[in-house]
Amino acid sequence: MKKISLLLLTILFFLVQVNAQRTYALMAGVSNYNDKEVNLANTTKDVKEMQSVWKQQGAVVATLTSKYATPENIMKKLDAIVKLAKAEDKIVFFFSGHGTAGSIVGYGPMLLPYKEIVKKLSTARTQNIFCFVDACKSGSVTDDAGSNYSWGQVTGNKITFMMASRANELSWENQWLGNGFFSQAVLKGLRGKADTNGDRKVTIAELYKYVYADVTERTKNSEAPQHPQLIGPKSHFNVVLTKW
Repeated sequence: MKKISLLLLTILFFLVQVNAQRTYALMAGVSNYNDKEVNLANTTKDVKEMQSVWKQQGAVVATLTSKYATPENIMKKLDAIVKLAKAEDKIVFFFSGHGTAGSIVGYGPMLLPYKEIVKKLSTARTQNIFCFVDACKSGSVTDDAGSNYSWGQVTGNKITFMMASRANELSWENQWLGNGFFSQAVLKGLRGKADTNGDRKVTIAELYKYVYADVTERTKNSEAPQHPQLIGPKSHFNVVLTKW
C-alpha cells in the first residue's frame, strides 16, 4: 500500500511539474554604446537588478548587456524564448537604454523597431507577454506597433507594454539613485512596494499605479517631467507578476 501511495505521489508530482507555469525572461540594456557622447551610466545596473528579481521568482532568465545587446542578438534571444514558452507560461522582456520614436536603440548604436519586437512576440503560444522599456520616447510603441495598441484595450492583443515615458518625453536616469527613475520604480514595485492590497502578490495594475505615482512625483520638478505608460489588454491587469 505504501509503495502504491508513493508511486501515485511521484506521478502527481511529475504531472504538476510538467504543467507548472514558467516565466521566460530576457533582460537587455546598453550602457556603453562605444561613443562617450551617448554612453549611459546606469542601464547595465538596471539589467542586473532586474535579472535578480526575476531569478528570485524562479524565472529562466537570459541577459544581454552593452556590446552583446545588438538588435540581432535581442531578436535571436526573443525567438528562442518564443519557441520555448508554452501556452500556460509567461514571457517578460526588459530593455534599458536609449530610445527614439518607434524604436529602442541597441548597441552600435542600431535601431530595433517596436514593430519587429511585436511581430516576433505575437507568434508565441502564450497569451501572457509583458514588456518593460526604460528608454526615451518609449510611449511611441503605439505609433509603430500598430493602432490596435491603446491604453486599456479590452481584447485582441496578448502583449502588455509598460513604458517609461510618453511618445514625446525623455526617460531619465539619476546617478544618486543608481538606476533610471522608471527602472528603480519597477524594481521596488516588483519587490513588494506595489502590493496595495497586502496579499503578497503584485499584479500589472498594482505595479503600474505604483510606478506612475513614483516616477511622476520624482520628476515633476525637472526640466522634462516623465509619465510612464501602460499599453495592453485589460485581461492582463490582474495577472500576478511577482510574489514576495
